[in-house]
Amino acid sequence: MKYLHLIVVCLLVLAIPAAGQQTKIEFVEFDLDNGLHVILHEDNTTPIVAVSMLYHVGSKNEDPERTGFAHFFEHLMFEGSANIERGQFDKLITNAGGTNNANTTNDRTFYYEILPSNQLELGLYLESERLMHAKVDQIGVETQREVVKEEKRQRVDNQPYGSILEEIAKRAYTVHPYRWTTIGSLEHLTEASIDEFVDFYKTFYVPGNATLSIAGDIDIEKAKELVGLYFSEIPRGKKEVPRPDIIEPPQKEEIRDVVFDNIQLPAVIEAYHMPAQGTPDFYAMEMLGNILSEGQSSRMYKAIVDEEQKALAVGAFPFPSEDPGLYLVFGIANVGVDVGDLDISINNQINRMQDELVSEHEFQKIQNQVENTFVSRNSRVVGIAENLANYYVYFGDANLINTEIDRYMNVTREDIQRVAKEYLVPNNRVVLHYLPKSAQKKPEEKNIKNDN
Repeated sequence: MKYLHLIVVCLLVLAIPAAGQQTKIEFVEFDLDNGLHVILHEDNTTPIVAVSMLYHVGSKNEDPERTGFAHFFEHLMFEGSANIERGQFDKLITNAGGTNNANTTNDRTFYYEILPSNQLELGLYLESERLMHAKVDQIGVETQREVVKEEKRQRVDNQPYGSILEEIAKRAYTVHPYRWTTIGSLEHLTEASIDEFVDFYKTFYVPGNATLSIAGDIDIEKAKELVGLYFSEIPRGKKEVPRPDIIEPPQKEEIRDVVFDNIQLPAVIEAYHMPAQGTPDFYAMEMLGNILSEGQSSRMYKAIVDEEQKALAVGAFPFPSEDPGLYLVFGIANVGVDVGDLDISINNQINRMQDELVSEHEFQKIQNQVENTFVSRNSRVVGIAENLANYYVYFGDANLINTEIDRYMNVTREDIQRVAKEYLVPNNRVVLHYLPKSAQKKPEEKNIKNDN
């Protein structure tokens, strides 16, 4: 019996893929005559299915005088449709044993349902309703205005450090639409007419601007039939989907500022301009971030948190975006630590990346981290559905879900040092010192100081 147990254990070990290895994700893709792109991935290991729809519209597609529309529609699209009563969208999904959600970025809006696989048709019906004739009316707009206002209060206004992206964006960009955040302006949403909301829907929520991605326990041929049944009769959009082509000019000098926030501990926030996602330097920058702040053995954590004890938290990572974006570096100061001292410690670690070539041992460690992260992104069917859609929309190649790891593995130690020297330089960054509001001097205090 003991030997039988040992044999079973050995077989189980052999059956587990080695860390970083990924089974190839097979899929089929095709276009309907109306322009809708469809991607199907069959995985019959568990009886669930993810039905997702990615619309290639984010905050960068908005009118500068009507910001917040893309995120607002993320909420509005749950109001119902001509055939689904208001408030019933979520109920139909939960009653079928499923869940659903959505999210918006600068570049796209993503909706999904996770359902028992025998409810695939329900997911397709709901997404076709959302695409063909969602309720864009005064009642829904007024309802969701209040929802978005409350979200902004909770996530931005009353959240410590919640304004970081907004404060960085408006200083880092001068002309590009990344200069406003996805939540946009509540004033713009309040001032907008119902006709403007309808026009936004008719412009961007059209088959040619959408990718339907389905992953899970499906039969490919049956799924194709159902997709055709629910989506083939939806008409094309009546006008070309507008794409911003504004190029942000290079930043020529460092921008420094102080932000007083409802916080207790000061923070240093740095934002460096960097290339768009998918470019060779983007991958080098992401791996650079792993060296600086991925895990407790990372350079910034060991030096600034453990040894110097100047920070409670540190981080360095790219903010992925379709157009050239930002690389964020931050540190939240420990109690009693001067924000200027923390600033110096952060930049010491950046300087070290520029001055020294990463060791072979450290480089191998981050390669392993990247490989494991890449595999884990596809551990759930909804992650597969989303990644297939993202790769197709951003790069025109859904098969990057299998091959993008090669781009990471092509990054060399020299590449990491080079991008640190090229992009992590003072004249390419915005630096914010976040301070508690209690540190802000009142006007009369400033006057007294000036008089002396």
